Amino acid sequence: MGNVNVRVHVFVSGRVQGVFFRVETRSEARKRNVTGWVQNAFDGRVEAVFEGHKEDVEKLVEFCRKGPSGARVAGVDVQWQEYVGEFTDFKIRRSVHI
Repeated sequence: MGNVNVRVHVFVSGRVQGVFFRVETRSEARKRNVTGWVQNAFDGRVEAVFEGHKEDVEKLVEFCRKGPSGARVAGVDVQWQEYVGEFTDFKIRRSVHI
């Protein structure tokens, strides 16, 4: 039953910028064939969208609850969304100033 495709939008708060959170998230996503993106948000959080098999996406969300060794995750806001299938890879997005 892990073959159901899902999409999730996450916001990770705490000490999550400057600790290789995005690089480690990309590495974990690619290991699990999860597509989407991750970026630093302007409020100090890390924001990401994951698409893939439900089981793999859930494992990636669990990774975000801990993060890489230098991170201190305070919270993870998870928003389940309808699967779109818009990505072919997992990328680190550059933060764009509005």
